[in-house]
Amino acid sequence: MRNSRITILFFVCAAGSYVPFGAADADQSDSVQYVRQAVLETPGAGVTEVSTEELQQILANQSAILLDTRPHMEWSVSHIPGALNVARKQGVPMALYMSDVAEIGRLADEDESQPLVLYCNGPFCGKSKRVAGELIKAGYANVRRYQLGAPGWRTLVGAMVIEPDGARYVFQNDHTAVWIDVRDPSDFREGSIPGARNLPQSMVLPEKDTGEVFAAKNDGRLPMEDHNTRIIIFGRDGEQARKVATAVAREAFHNLTYFSGSYEELKDSVAE
Repeated sequence: MRNSRITILFFVCAAGSYVPFGAADADQSDSVQYVRQAVLETPGAGVTEVSTEELQQILANQSAILLDTRPHMEWSVSHIPGALNVARKQGVPMALYMSDVAEIGRLADEDESQPLVLYCNGPFCGKSKRVAGELIKAGYANVRRYQLGAPGWRTLVGAMVIEPDGARYVFQNDHTAVWIDVRDPSDFREGSIPGARNLPQSMVLPEKDTGEVFAAKNDGRLPMEDHNTRIIIFGRDGEQARKVATAVAREAFHNLTYFSGSYEELKDSVAE
């Protein structure tokens, strides 16, 4: 199964997980595991692709630099945890956006043997493919791509990370976004981000459809009528926010990010 090529069509279930044709009667966890091990093998890419499972291992082992090849604000609003971003290559039209290979070189300490993994916006996005080609031309010998990209990660793993300037951008421009404060109710009562809803991490249970997350689905704190709604989760620190984001992602909310800094950092960011 490992690194199986995806050559089949998929159903998309309400939970946002892809289930292959022929697997409807199989255990869903087995189906999801199958897709976690899959790659697209995009024609003409010139570099090896990594699966979602492999990318998780790379991040856990810190064995490569993960590079988000999308524009800065797109990265800042929502990126795979641990992914880095560099400046845009000058003189390239926005429709053919490309990261600056020279900036990537500085990030890699000019080491052409440095393992690099690139991603962008999934199967139909060509950004990581273009950058991979430029890196190969520049002499980089250990370049791979996660072509399932941001959509694949959201589907198969869950929450992504939002940066301070991304949080400010969303706060100012997306008035449909739902902000979830996971600190204790006593802290929430003392003040929070304007419009935020309280979903205390201390009351969140690990199982699906239980505890405070289940209650939030019923009382309106979570947007049950539109699971595409942007949700930003924050807490006293990033670890508290990540735990709740993981639980909420299991409830089929896929447009989900968490703030990896402190509440005070977030408050300062959106107030600017």
